[in-house]
Amino acid sequence: MRPEHIRVPALPPQPDPDHSDCRAVASVLARIGDKWTVLVIMTLTGGPRRFNELKRMINGISQRMLTLTLRGIERDGLVTRTIYPTIPPRVDYELTDLGRGLAEPIKALGEWAFSNLSEIQGARSRFDGRNGE
Repeated sequence: MRPEHIRVPALPPQPDPDHSDCRAVASVLARIGDKWTVLVIMTLTGGPRRFNELKRMINGISQRMLTLTLRGIERDGLVTRTIYPTIPPRVDYELTDLGRGLAEPIKALGEWAFSNLSEIQGARSRFDGRNGE
């Protein structure tokens, strides 16, 4: 039988989506796709860290960006913030179970990027050569 004679069953009618789920997922993906979020999550896989410790460990992040990133991922339930009543106050950030669950796919993506880096760089060079860049 030739391919043009193969019958494909019709899909059942789908309700017209309102895309609210897409918008919700997009906001989550925007948070976890942010480079600073990825770096903070991966840094916290080693255990709880203080703010200045995170700042020293994450090359290039400003104090303001670290504050915004930590606030955002705390809001999303990926980290907890514990304040100890000392003088000066001590604040530790630690991954939640949800955050530890996210660390695994992030690690897998990083490993994929590392193992495919030379192929990606070659593709970029070929593209740039064809496009005069």
